[in-house]
Amino acid sequence: MSPAFLITVLLWLSVAGLAFAVAKRSSYWRLGRATAPGTFGIWNLFSIPKRYFVDLHHVVARDPYIAKTHVATAGGAIGALALVFINYGLGIYSPWLDKLIFLAALAMLIGAVFVWRRRHAKDVPARLSRGPWNTLPWLLGSFALGLALFTLVPAGMMSRAFAVICAVLIGIGAFAMTMGAAKGGPMKHAIAGLLHLAFHPRQERFAATRDSYTGNGTATPPTALKMPDIDHRDYGVAKPVEFRWNQLLSFDACVQCGKCEAACPAFASGQPLNPKKLIQDLVVGMAGGTDAAYAGSPTPGIAVGRHAGQPNGPIVSGLIEADTIWSCTTCRACVQECPMLIEHVDAIVDMRRNRTLTEGDIPGKAPEVLANLRETGSAGGYDIAARYDWAVDLNARVAQPGVPVDVLLVAGEGAFDMRYQRTLRSLVKVLNKAGVDFAVLGGTEADTGDVARRLGDEATFQRMAKRMIGTLGALSFKRIVTADPHVMHSLRNEYRAFGVRYEVQHHTSLIAELVESGRISPKASSALTDKRITYHDPCYLGRYNGETEAPRRALKSIGIKVVEMERNGMRGRCCGGGGGAPLTDIPGKARIPDIRMGDARAIGADVVAVGCPNCTAMLEGVVGPRPEVLDVAELVAAALE
Repeated sequence: MSPAFLITVLLWLSVAGLAFAVAKRSSYWRLGRATAPGTFGIWNLFSIPKRYFVDLHHVVARDPYIAKTHVATAGGAIGALALVFINYGLGIYSPWLDKLIFLAALAMLIGAVFVWRRRHAKDVPARLSRGPWNTLPWLLGSFALGLALFTLVPAGMMSRAFAVICAVLIGIGAFAMTMGAAKGGPMKHAIAGLLHLAFHPRQERFAATRDSYTGNGTATPPTALKMPDIDHRDYGVAKPVEFRWNQLLSFDACVQCGKCEAACPAFASGQPLNPKKLIQDLVVGMAGGTDAAYAGSPTPGIAVGRHAGQPNGPIVSGLIEADTIWSCTTCRACVQECPMLIEHVDAIVDMRRNRTLTEGDIPGKAPEVLANLRETGSAGGYDIAARYDWAVDLNARVAQPGVPVDVLLVAGEGAFDMRYQRTLRSLVKVLNKAGVDFAVLGGTEADTGDVARRLGDEATFQRMAKRMIGTLGALSFKRIVTADPHVMHSLRNEYRAFGVRYEVQHHTSLIAELVESGRISPKASSALTDKRITYHDPCYLGRYNGETEAPRRALKSIGIKVVEMERNGMRGRCCGGGGGAPLTDIPGKARIPDIRMGDARAIGADVVAVGCPNCTAMLEGVVGPRPEVLDVAELVAAALE
């Protein structure tokens, strides 16, 4: 038996193993629901190189060590396998191609060594899964070493024993990468991950531009929830098979790196949610079995081994606990950090819809709030005609049909709260000082439906959205301004599914624009500029709408130097106020806003500047000594005085 024949046999066995792995994993994905006709085609496969080398590595590159390691390991493996196929699969047997195979295998081997080093360092991240993932570097290294040795020694000088040793080393690694993947081992992510990039549930993520966030472009926003067809009983997900097939595919792409876990505010607070474990539980349900083999951090308060499920079995109380899906703040920190671009929040909202629309199983004060929205148009059950009572002395005219206005101010639900009214009054003072032609929406303004949608009550959201669209349709305005990022996101992004497009601007963006155009010239006193001031990024302004710089520009314009917290911008830590989490109120070991205020204390902040009424309420609710919490509008208005 010649060495060339041996490697050729191994090659075709590996190809057969890879085909089996793809067939095995895809048999699970195909259990899911179909996507809309014509959504995907074979052409999607041609998008993989760009999405892999640009979109995915743009996220991976945030961790330079792993990025370089992944380039060496994955790049070396792909290069080596491709060259082996050319040289041995096609029967060329070129010594020059062997040299290229050696270089590719060497790169893969070096990468595997660095993967091993990362997992055995003293400061190894707690978020990483162990078990089979700790064994993976040895298996990859075995494959690379065997292939490097095989191509290093000329065929004429290679003994039969040496060839067999090389074949065994190659075979061990090839088995892990093919048959191991079929059984659900770590290397399944290589198969599922590439296909996931091609058939991603949110294709708009790969065409996302600044315009797609701001509402000025034609692309679907990459953060807007999909509109379910409730008229045809699309009531969310109760079983794994009720996810769409490409969602099941995306769950299989998880590499268990735990970056979602490390970013999750609910996990940090000890609430029963671990995004990584949630995805792995859904994989268990997709394939059938238990979570006993899971080797990562458990869901807080829930021991590993308690969950089991089947494709057609219930998710809640089988695979996961109900409190797990209600702990999520929908902040998208997990999605922002995921190197495989998995959409955790979409899956959670899908499951919430089923609990809300079919089971009526919602904890805490959420049922009362949803009832208020349906009955009064206000989450608090208030008379919406009183929404703008705080503005009666500020010369804020109410928008009227047939009377054009440049800026329409939409206050949102928080306008009934006395604390948020301080922010709104400051904003109106700034607008008056700048001579902005504006009007408030007035007593016809109902809730946008944001909290209903996040709680899974899609029917109420759609009803509220149509009501608001009807109200806005009777008025003439150029753009909408709001101090509530949740209102902004709904109007700007999620209402597009109803066929309307509004130019919606956050108040901090408008303030920065007014300063930069010279329409106002605020200047803070030394009593303020001498203080250490930090800025807290609202999730629905930053991660959902891509706006992190305008608030900082507005603060800079009045002479404030922002001292950044460790987590800021698109990676800012959630305050805990989104997704209806304050209403479901799932207990943990700590409160999310306490953790965020701890970030501010750690840098010695005297003031935390904010740009969201939810963030203001959550951070001001922190007990004990803490920095003062002030909206950007309040700081600018004070600087104008």
